[in-house]
Amino acid sequence: MRMSVIISALVAVLVGFGGSVAIILSAADALGASEGQKATWITVLCLSMMATTAILSIRHRLPIVTAWSTPGAAVLAGVTATSMEVAAGAFILAAFMLIATGLIPALERAVARIPGEVASAMLAGVLFSFVAQAALSIPGSEWLVLPLLALFFVVRAFSPIWAVLAVLAMGVPLAMFLGMAEPVWQGGLPPMQLIVPRIEAGAVLGVAIPLYIVTMASQNLPGFAVLRASGYPVPGRSILTITGLASLFSAAWGAHSTNLAAITASICTGPDAHPDPDKRWLCGPIYALGYAAIAVVAMPLVLLFASFPPALIAVVAGVALLGPFTMSLSGALATGQNAVPAAVTFVVAASGLSLMGIGAAFWGLVAGLVLVGIEAARGHLRRG
Repeated sequence: MRMSVIISALVAVLVGFGGSVAIILSAADALGASEGQKATWITVLCLSMMATTAILSIRHRLPIVTAWSTPGAAVLAGVTATSMEVAAGAFILAAFMLIATGLIPALERAVARIPGEVASAMLAGVLFSFVAQAALSIPGSEWLVLPLLALFFVVRAFSPIWAVLAVLAMGVPLAMFLGMAEPVWQGGLPPMQLIVPRIEAGAVLGVAIPLYIVTMASQNLPGFAVLRASGYPVPGRSILTITGLASLFSAAWGAHSTNLAAITASICTGPDAHPDPDKRWLCGPIYALGYAAIAVVAMPLVLLFASFPPALIAVVAGVALLGPFTMSLSGALATGQNAVPAAVTFVVAASGLSLMGIGAAFWGLVAGLVLVGIEAARGHLRRG
C-alpha cells in the first residue's frame, strides 16, 4: 500500500461524487422526489458503489471501481409526468436488462452493434439541456454565474478533473455572500424511504430502455476500454452481473443504475496510482471506504444542497456535463458515417418531445435507428 494509492482512490471519489451529485438531485426534482427520497437515493447509491467496488476489485485483483450512471441521471432529469414510483419500476427493468446482458453475451454484442454515432447523438441530445441551462441561468444571477463560469474555464485549462470541484467549492460561499443561499438544516435527518415500484408501459420505453442504453454505451463499454487500455483483462460478465444485481436492490429505494466507472476509473488504473500494475487493485478497497464515509453524511449533504439557489445547481450541473457533452457530440459527427441519422437523433432527443407519455431520448433513438435502416436498405439496393 502506497500513499499514491490512497490519494488516487480518494481523488476518484471526490471527483465522482462532487462533480455529478447536482445532476442526481436535478433528476430527483424532475421526478418529484421529497427531501427524504433524495437523501435515500444518494445514500443507497453510495452504499451500492461501496459494495460493488469492494467485491469486484478484491475478487479479481483488478482496479475496478464503479459509479452511478451520470448520463442516466441526465435522462431522468428530462422526464416529465413520471412519479418516483413509476421511475423505480423502470429502474428495476433496466437492472434486469443489465443482469441479462451479463448472463447472455449476445445481448452485449447487440448493444455494441448500435451505431456509435446514433448512441452518442442520443446522449448529446439529453445532455444539451443541462449545458444550455448553465447559460440560461445567467439573467438575474450574473454576479454568481459569470464568475463561476470564468473560474471553471481558467481551472480547466490546467486541470479538467478539478475544474468542476473548484466551481462547487467557490459557488457555495459566493452564493451565501450574495445572500442567495443560507443553510436550512436545523438538525435531524429525514428517514430512509422505501419506494413501492409501479410498472407503466410509457416508462419502460421512455425511461428503462434509454437508461439501459446510455448506461451501457456511455459508462460500461468505455469503462471496459479504460481497463483494456491499461493492460488489464475485462471480466465483463462478472461486472455486469454484480452491478446489475446492485442496481436491482437500489431500485427499490428509488435509486437508479450502478455501473462501471469510466472517467474516474482512469485515475485508479494509471501509473500515478501505483508503478506496479499488479498493485493498483488496492485503489478499490480505499475507494469503497471513501463512499462508505460519504454514505454516512449523504443526508445532511442533500439538505445542504437544497439550500442552494437554482442558478448554482444549474451551473454546477452544466459545467460537469460539458466534457461528456463535447465527447458525445464529437462522437456523433466525427466519423462522417451516419451523419444525418445522428443529427436527427440529436435534434429529437434535445427537443424535449413527449409522445404517448414516452420521452424524447427514446424517440431520438428510434428516429436515428430508422434512418440508419433506410440508408442501409438504400445501399443494399444500389449494390443489387
